[in-house]
Amino acid sequence: MSHPNTNTELIQRFYTAFQQRDAETMVACYADDVVFSDPAFGELRGEEARDMWRMLVARAQDFSLTFEGVEADERSGRAHWVASYLFSQTGRAVVNHIDARFVFRDGRIVEHRDSFDLWSWTRQALGLKGTLLGWSPLVQRAIRTQARKGLDLYRHRQQRG
Repeated sequence: MSHPNTNTELIQRFYTAFQQRDAETMVACYADDVVFSDPAFGELRGEEARDMWRMLVARAQDFSLTFEGVEADERSGRAHWVASYLFSQTGRAVVNHIDARFVFRDGRIVEHRDSFDLWSWTRQALGLKGTLLGWSPLVQRAIRTQARKGLDLYRHRQQRG
């Protein structure tokens, strides 16, 4: 059984690797059967979740990340992180504030749930359209659909490449 300090270090290793755009170190923090979720992608499991980080790191433009408030015990943990980047589809700058919750098993992350204000994100990423329509469940569902399509396309290309 891992002790609290080990899981705190695990979260710190994950986000430090993210700062360095080191997707393989990030995904090595995950258990094989990890479950990830956030407002943009919905729920992803296993290799799909790992590929999401690989894709985001590979596509990151003008990217920076800070993290704080890392807390963990033997079972669960949390952190707050802020990602700043250019949203590739519009070229607009985004600063996203994210609260992360984790569940651990055998020294790995088995559950990772990110939460953030999707409407705030759409206002930044999409401009006026996001401001006017980003609160709508229909638009939020379209954003999730687009995010998943992008991930599916990335995964397809990786398997063929």
